[in-house]
Amino acid sequence: MSEKLSSNATQKPVPQSLSYPFLRSEFLQALEDSLSACVTTGWLPLHIEYHDARQQRTLPLYLKEHSMGEYVFDYAWANAYHQHGISYYPKLVSAVPFTPSVGPRLTGSPTNSDTIGTEILTQICSHADIHNASSWHLLFPDSATIAVFNMPHLLHRTGVQYHWYNRDYAHFDDYLTRMTSRKRKMVRRERKAVSAQNIVVSMELGDAISPSVWKLFYQLYERTYAKRNGSHGYLTEAFFQQISGSMSNQIAMAVARVNNEPVASALYFYDDACLYGRYWGSLGDYDCLHFELCYYSGIEFAIDKGLRRFDAGAQGEHKIVRGFEPIETTSVHWIRHDKFRKAIRRFTEQEHLHIQDYITQAKSLLPYK
Repeated sequence: MSEKLSSNATQKPVPQSLSYPFLRSEFLQALEDSLSACVTTGWLPLHIEYHDARQQRTLPLYLKEHSMGEYVFDYAWANAYHQHGISYYPKLVSAVPFTPSVGPRLTGSPTNSDTIGTEILTQICSHADIHNASSWHLLFPDSATIAVFNMPHLLHRTGVQYHWYNRDYAHFDDYLTRMTSRKRKMVRRERKAVSAQNIVVSMELGDAISPSVWKLFYQLYERTYAKRNGSHGYLTEAFFQQISGSMSNQIAMAVARVNNEPVASALYFYDDACLYGRYWGSLGDYDCLHFELCYYSGIEFAIDKGLRRFDAGAQGEHKIVRGFEPIETTSVHWIRHDKFRKAIRRFTEQEHLHIQDYITQAKSLLPYK
């Protein structure tokens, strides 16, 4: 178990008053305190601390014996290692556990220093030597973090997510006017289907979310995982209890009620620029309720708050016809084994071309005029 992350390592961008939520010490510490990300779940914390002339920086780092909870899928790489009699695990991962959200991965203010990435990577390689790790993987970094680790021997891999962008909309109907008539009618029909079931949806913020609603949310979270693949969710109930207090100023929850009783909910985080949709669940199969709680209520909230972007989570091509644009994501990889590094480089280069073609095709399906 790592030492507690100090609060002065929390990213505090200027002039924003609300920082990227998933790199806050409160979020990362809750993952460890709640035993959601710890050695017993396969996430041994080895966080890197780096001090430059102006500030302390922290890079989340975990030693892992599996690839679960990462959302940048490298199972084929692990299988190739296994087929050649070489161990792929353990490996090192710099990521926010269970959170496929693009954002900073290194705390502190942006810097133009060319040495920080090299010096931090030296520390990472030292951990790799100590623990006999095959590789290091930096997942869902933003462009500023990628620039810090812009080194020719590191591999870049691309992926796709779907994000909604606020084009200075005054209200939800203002957003709908940008859509083609057919897709505009589809959205309105789906929202009406929810209200026709006597469902009332409200967006509740932080401290206003009652303990009973949080309790139901966790039950629904577990229910969703059990229904999807027969397993438990990655996050424990203690995690949600902890962040409900320590991060209440950056949490929102869309709650659906029938006869004033909650029947479904969706959890969001937000900062000054972006809304992040994370988890949802429902007691029953309600027509179009997933779209309302996970997309339309989020879009409405983002417009009301003046947020520029809405990241509704990984995967989901059905987001495209509802106005979420395909964007390219990047991960950065250090591969110790020379021959596998060359093979993986060829793979990522070919994969990048396929991703670019896919994004071009996907953009043609967007519902805008």
